[in-house]
Amino acid sequence: MRATPPKDTITKHATTLQRSVTAALPDPSGRASGVALLLDAASAFAVRASSARGVNRSLDLQYYMWRGDVTGQLLAQEVLSAADRGVIVRLLLDDVYALGRERTLAALDSHPQIDVRLFNGTRWRRFGRLGFLLELLFGGWHLNRRMHNKSWIADGCLAIVGGRNLGDEYFGMGAPDAMSFRDLDLVIAGPAAQQATRVFNRYWTSPLARPARLVAVAAEREGGLPALRATLAGAEHRPAADKLLARLAHSTLEQIGPGLTLVPGRAIHIIADPPEKATRGLRARKRARAAGGIAAEIADALRLAKREALLISPYFVPGQAGLKLIRELRARGIRVSVVTNSLAATDVVAVHGGYAKYRRALLQAGVTLFELKPSGPDEGASLLGSRGAALHTKAFVVDRELAFVGSFNLDPRSAALNTEMGAFVRNPVIAEEVAAEHARLADPAVSWQVVWDDGRLGWRDGPGPCAFRTEPTAALWQRALAWVMQRLPVEKQL
Repeated sequence: MRATPPKDTITKHATTLQRSVTAALPDPSGRASGVALLLDAASAFAVRASSARGVNRSLDLQYYMWRGDVTGQLLAQEVLSAADRGVIVRLLLDDVYALGRERTLAALDSHPQIDVRLFNGTRWRRFGRLGFLLELLFGGWHLNRRMHNKSWIADGCLAIVGGRNLGDEYFGMGAPDAMSFRDLDLVIAGPAAQQATRVFNRYWTSPLARPARLVAVAAEREGGLPALRATLAGAEHRPAADKLLARLAHSTLEQIGPGLTLVPGRAIHIIADPPEKATRGLRARKRARAAGGIAAEIADALRLAKREALLISPYFVPGQAGLKLIRELRARGIRVSVVTNSLAATDVVAVHGGYAKYRRALLQAGVTLFELKPSGPDEGASLLGSRGAALHTKAFVVDRELAFVGSFNLDPRSAALNTEMGAFVRNPVIAEEVAAEHARLADPAVSWQVVWDDGRLGWRDGPGPCAFRTEPTAALWQRALAWVMQRLPVEKQL
């Protein structure tokens, strides 16, 4: 039976959310934190929305992409409602997906409790996405470096980090003819959530984070905040919203408790690239590398493997350095297994081209390689009949002891261009859960196993001989584009 913390650990100054988190953690010392994986989209939505309803002080939100669809509007409505209660909201978005949404952002920023900033913004935004491309073409190469971080931090005591952007396709709400994503989040409740706050503050105070009011057009042109309120209020009445809201109606913050694994604070490490990684100057980038980054910590964690490394990455382009590391692991007898997207499942064919040229070397090194099918029998309920399922989870586990969940793809763009973040958790329970997700994704019902058989590539659909000798179920145009991308010198951009 879960113990209840002493009453003196729940101070009279604690917020509703802080009291819920404290009650869910059976740790009288107050130093341990709770960790839980959010495997399904409905839970991922419910925890975010519930936490927004439970905060009394602050919401710090940092995202690469926040869409204006049903899911995005429902979550925006929760954030606006929190601000109406007096909660201080800080919203930091990457600028590339803010283009064209200036009036919405200006309307939010006009709320006295909401402050919106845009990271690494274009100065030619009056021309929209065309202005972005023109600025990039005429020397604005810093715009090729984006803030890919994702974090939702409530009252400084609950943080959600992982791979999900905020939009329908990340929450099982994609249109019937659209792609939906299989993704993963990590909830961190308790003192360790402060690590996410420190990461957020570093980005928030960066010179690259510019107030939205400096770049956005006047909100009043489209009715400002009142018009935005009316739009957001209408989202909950759409039939597509019923499934998410039904789950939320039965989800309280106290229900997080049974799913939390108690972990010592020192066993949780939330990490992120320094924001300076996105700067254009060579000196600035050298300073950012000297300050440390996520890619080096991930490589160090993999090097310490003693038995196995299980990797999940939707965009897997190891590069020569990554291939060398994997070969070193295999030379020491360490099992390496990778789950990534197949050509038919990926939403970025160019990246698949970069990955494909490493398949033979990986297989010959003894790597076990799986590629996600575009859809599977077990995906129908969560993907609501979408035409395909694409992997978007970025996670790995080492020796069933150390797990990582974050925004970092195992590719050159995450390593060298975009800023990324994530969390290490050293705990066998969490590690086994990530390993179980790897096994579920590698199941023949969900993925093909890629093999080197009889001197050429093959794709197995379970035990037995190869079912395919070319990219399974991929369209001709996909195969052609992937073939071209293998031969172009663009790997550093992938």
